[in-house]
Amino acid sequence: MSVVFKKTNGLTEAQTHYCPGCTHGIIHRLVGEVLEELDVLGDTIGVAPVGCSVLAYNYFNCDMQEASHGRAPAAATGIKRVHPDKTVFTYQGDGDLASIGTAEIVHAAARGEKFTTIFVNNAIYGMTGGQMAPTTLVGQKATTAPRGREIDKQGFPIRMSEMLSTLPGAVFVERVSVDTPANVRKAKKAIKKAFQVQQAGLGFGIVEVLSTCPTNWGLAPNDALQWLRDNMMPYYPIGNVKDVDLNGEVK
Repeated sequence: MSVVFKKTNGLTEAQTHYCPGCTHGIIHRLVGEVLEELDVLGDTIGVAPVGCSVLAYNYFNCDMQEASHGRAPAAATGIKRVHPDKTVFTYQGDGDLASIGTAEIVHAAARGEKFTTIFVNNAIYGMTGGQMAPTTLVGQKATTAPRGREIDKQGFPIRMSEMLSTLPGAVFVERVSVDTPANVRKAKKAIKKAFQVQQAGLGFGIVEVLSTCPTNWGLAPNDALQWLRDNMMPYYPIGNVKDVDLNGEVK
């Protein structure tokens, strides 16, 4: 009997610590599948900072480096410059990348650092108890915004992909979601393209993945997926923001 589906060699056998309904596990699998298909698992170094992804070293079947909160792009920059032949990626949440690590990701993109960032956006601080994040939507409640985000007090949510796409060093920017099988397939395609851009030495690439946080949203897993579609996608539309062909021509 032929095998039609199996666990990717890009992931270890470790049991997940993520909450039921959290889509980090799907995103992990997609990254693992891509690294396996590109045959770079033995030459890949991932960087995980503080946040829900802090235990990523347990899951990815490649070398992993921990970084301080928000500093994964700085660590990845050093690793890639010392080992330019390696495939290097950061795996970061929105609290990490868009708040404490804003300067790190902006300047890494501005310099055109040749690594790949997987940016998981669930519009809230997941690990630390559901505080408001830079990506929390207007009106969305959080432990530090019990009445919901208010523009006159906390400002507008930051669209990181659109902001980073304005920098010449960022050559591939795409926002995806993993809420449906069709969107999962599109997400994998974008993640693979981002790693291929790195392999071609073209510049910085980032894939933003819209994700759910049922625990801190206070929703059942299926309801959280629908909430993402109804609320996050209108403000954070999925699709390619900035593209480049593998010959280096920006589209």
